[in-house]
Amino acid sequence: MSWRPSWRSPRQPSRRSPWRRTLSVLLAGALGVVGLIGLSAAPAQAAPTFKAPYPCGQQWTYSHHSAEVRLALDFVRSDGGSTAGTPVLASASGTAYRYYEAGGAGNYVVIDHGGGWKTYYFHLSAFSISHGQGVAQGQQIGTTGSTGNSSGAHIHYEQLYNGVGQTIRINGVSLAPYPGSYYQKYLTSDNGCSGGGGKYWVDTFANAPGYASPTSTTQTGTLYAGTNYVFCKVWGREIRDAAGNYNHWWLRTDLDVGPANQYVSAYYLSRWGNDEARDNNGTVIPNC
Repeated sequence: MSWRPSWRSPRQPSRRSPWRRTLSVLLAGALGVVGLIGLSAAPAQAAPTFKAPYPCGQQWTYSHHSAEVRLALDFVRSDGGSTAGTPVLASASGTAYRYYEAGGAGNYVVIDHGGGWKTYYFHLSAFSISHGQGVAQGQQIGTTGSTGNSSGAHIHYEQLYNGVGQTIRINGVSLAPYPGSYYQKYLTSDNGCSGGGGKYWVDTFANAPGYASPTSTTQTGTLYAGTNYVFCKVWGREIRDAAGNYNHWWLRTDLDVGPANQYVSAYYLSRWGNDEARDNNGTVIPNC
């Protein structure tokens, strides 16, 4: 036998007057409308203005294949520089988390940008941030690699809203329709350009010795060949090779081995001439 409240039988007729019944119906309808409004889906949060996940001035090509989930894109470098070891940059500010998945993403970073938006960066060779660290747009979060289930160095990149993969947009522009292979479409980065965050991204063709000042001859450390950031330039002693190439500009930077705020010669820049000191985007590096 089912239990029934003692205060009223389910068959007991209501003794309320007709006007009260009418008022009850109207109130119930109004509450129903309010309830529906309250339960309706919240409007989508505007996406951050995402930038490419690699340094300023670099050109990369990208592709998508059917096995990729969540509308991901894979990026490899196409401007003559090395894909492996290139810095991976935060495409927007947020809180970064680092993870490892042996049979899939390898070393990867997730950045929570707030408002339901996240970006994913897979197959890193190394991390450049701690777990739960706040990062700025253009800040290095790792280096490009091929860890996990990967056949070669590349950046697997995703943009998600509330856990659902979105068509990737850079600077507000959609990259769709996605190409099915590399070298059909290209993207040049402006992430960190014009000294964004006080850093200018440059490529160096060889390991560069570091010094405490532009006139010092006592080496304090080394800046490894590849893509690096510098802060500013100072005129100093000449560096010249046997072929007659030379440079008097010295770039202040943080060494890979050795202390921060040291100087390396602009002679080691990959793409500029004698006594030139520009970043990868062609911007003249400012004086210190």
